[in-house]
Amino acid sequence: MSGNDRLLRPLHPCSALSRREFLKLAALSLGGLSFRYYGNAPADFPKSERLGRVAVGMVELKLRPDVDSPTSGVLYEDAVVPWLKETAGSRTAAVFNNQRWVETPDGYIYGPYLQPALNQPNEPVDTLPPSSRGAGMWVEVTLPYAEAALDQDEPSSNSWVEAKLEQGLPVRLYYSQTFWVDEIKTTDQGKKYYRVNPNYYGGVDKLWAAAEAFRPITNDELTPIHPDALDKKIVVDVAHQLLSCYEGKEEVYFARISTGAKYDMYGNPVDKWATPVGMHRVERKYISLQMSGGTTGAGYDLPGIAWTSIFSTGGVAIHSTFWHNNYGDPVSHGCVNCTPEDAKWIFRWIMPEVVYDPGMLDVTVSGQPSTSVEVVES
Repeated sequence: MSGNDRLLRPLHPCSALSRREFLKLAALSLGGLSFRYYGNAPADFPKSERLGRVAVGMVELKLRPDVDSPTSGVLYEDAVVPWLKETAGSRTAAVFNNQRWVETPDGYIYGPYLQPALNQPNEPVDTLPPSSRGAGMWVEVTLPYAEAALDQDEPSSNSWVEAKLEQGLPVRLYYSQTFWVDEIKTTDQGKKYYRVNPNYYGGVDKLWAAAEAFRPITNDELTPIHPDALDKKIVVDVAHQLLSCYEGKEEVYFARISTGAKYDMYGNPVDKWATPVGMHRVERKYISLQMSGGTTGAGYDLPGIAWTSIFSTGGVAIHSTFWHNNYGDPVSHGCVNCTPEDAKWIFRWIMPEVVYDPGMLDVTVSGQPSTSVEVVES
């Protein structure tokens, strides 16, 4: 049975030894260096140019791109399928705002439930370059997911890692997540592992994962876009779920986005997650950031959020998203969710620029002028 086949079964929290217990039993000697590691080589993902990862608890495979079409099967969270093509629903479904479906070899899946992904293993590096915080480098996950394990015995309390372990679920890092790597270890068989820090600016749960899952980010990828352009401005239209970048009166970039959710998990209207309407300015920028907030039932703790540009009180930001593909619907906790590609372009375009080391900038400290962000509800 392949790693991907196992994902076609439901995940039961009490079905096996807990992940925490497993980790304690799994101290392996790797090239004379001992560290705890769960998992082995990356999963045997389907052979396809483009893949989709199920980003919700369960999805139905439909015979046609229609919510009322017969169900041919079900897939569970983190199942990975070939992404053949994206198509519009065969008829409008009132239950959904988005009408995008993805065709797979076994049927159609509602598009917002699938994270687009690639399977691109990398050649590991042997050494880490120096930086102001010690040897390290920025990396991006280039597989649908990578198994990971804690560097320490116990996770920090109330963390995303603790939640996974207590539910008996694997700890995984997902396509497009971005992290700081600060250590490399090699097994007797020559296999390399990176230690990743989910929050370079103060994280405590460091993780190990196979090095081939990560692509080093280069200095060139941070090169500013149109740095000499005058009067840069971002307009976020929450009514139409659109973001536009302007240089003067000329629109130079356009993206479909997801802003603050209008309803809670029970379908009740809420205002607390609204993206704040009005004029703002970018205050802080991070190559990667761990974000958390809320309470049980509606809380979140998300590491490795790439290309983050904070523009309003409470950490409201424009950033990359790996946990959904529902652009065009307001589903966030106030932030402006973008595809990884859009978030990266916007991050490089927004002024001021961020350099590789330290990978962040606080305008409230530096006093530099920054790009304005206007949130409108037209």
